[in-house]
Amino acid sequence: MDGITKYVAYLTAVILALLVILVVFDATSRYLFSEGSTALQELEWHFFDVVILLSIAYTLRNNAHVRVDIFYDRFSEKTKALINILSFVLFVLPLSFLIIYIGIGFVELSYVQHEASSDPGGLKYRWIVKSLMPLAFMLLALQAFKELLSDIKRWREL
Repeated sequence: MDGITKYVAYLTAVILALLVILVVFDATSRYLFSEGSTALQELEWHFFDVVILLSIAYTLRNNAHVRVDIFYDRFSEKTKALINILSFVLFVLPLSFLIIYIGIGFVELSYVQHEASSDPGGLKYRWIVKSLMPLAFMLLALQAFKELLSDIKRWREL
């Protein structure tokens, strides 16, 4: 799972670089040449969605997620492992499965309705970016399961 997460992070880094280039191009064309594009602005938001959603599992893998470190840092390693186990079982995995379950229907509805931007000149095929939501949480659930097994092993050894 770590390998998959790593390669998804590489893809995300490429998308982030493209996002920076796109924002610079869009801002330059708007402010210097008074030319703007609704499609480019929407593409910026879609790239931003890709970066955020596909970075969730990587953040968990590298232990860079949000938590109250002021308390967590003071706990013993065994207590930290137990907190991680409970967090995965009670919060991360159930929430991931819920978002996957709801998200698949959300994407399906978008696809069936041929959902597109309501703005003239906007992007079509909105289901593509919406499909990242269940995909991102599938990756998160897999990474969380891997971390859960690691923390169970660590808890037993301490």
